[in-house]
Amino acid sequence: MSGWSLSSFIIVACCLLSQQAFSVDQNSSTLKQIEQRGTLNVCIWPEYFSITYQNPRTARLEGIDIELSQALANDLGVQLNYVTTHFGRFIKDLNAKQCDIAMFGVGNTASRRELVDFSEPYLSSGIYGIRVKNHPFLRSWSDMDQEGVIVCVQKGTYMENLMRQQLKHAQISTVIKPKERELEVLSGRADVFITDYPYSQKILSVYDWAELIEPKNQTRQFQYAYAVAKDDPLWLARVNQFVRDIKQDGRLMKAAKNNALSPIVILDDES
Repeated sequence: MSGWSLSSFIIVACCLLSQQAFSVDQNSSTLKQIEQRGTLNVCIWPEYFSITYQNPRTARLEGIDIELSQALANDLGVQLNYVTTHFGRFIKDLNAKQCDIAMFGVGNTASRRELVDFSEPYLSSGIYGIRVKNHPFLRSWSDMDQEGVIVCVQKGTYMENLMRQQLKHAQISTVIKPKERELEVLSGRADVFITDYPYSQKILSVYDWAELIEPKNQTRQFQYAYAVAKDDPLWLARVNQFVRDIKQDGRLMKAAKNNALSPIVILDDES
């Protein structure tokens, strides 16, 4: 081999193979595909108050992740396209490449981590209950877990899994759409529905019949992050860079203040 040792040949061969694999990874990465098509496809759920919400009065999308998805598209230098999904379907949509990223306050849970990858977190929230003000006996969080109480949760959310773990006596009712939860409680078919900080704050500002029930002790804080399809390290790294950038340059806090979410923002020293 003209003076080449076997070990030298192996080292050179390994380097060439590594370079080739890296090139293949770059070409197949979602980041490269976004650059080639010139469009960022973002999965959103347009019924999430303060996060990704289509205002029925204006038909315009608003919320923290509407602002931040626009910022991500601007950073990438591409156009922005929204893909409507919901919590029960977004994982399927990501893996089917219907969208490049899910940006609508997705809770980072162990079961979801088995199916998708998450960015660094940017928001966190506990859980809250919403009941009618004149409810005959449901006055506090501790009144909830008893026979005859119906607790409504949205299917596919982390609140559903948590309530199934915690409630031993109350009955759990699931619905698909968020507004169904309000209707269930207002009609009396459910006693309380479970939600998070963003949705609870909007409910209280919109409905005069609604009253908040807070746990006496702080509930587990769920971290919200952006979700991407698994095994795409280049795209995940770029998304994480975006999250770090908006924390440092103030865009995250600005968007949070615009949507009354600054109390639940996660900054670098908290993540």
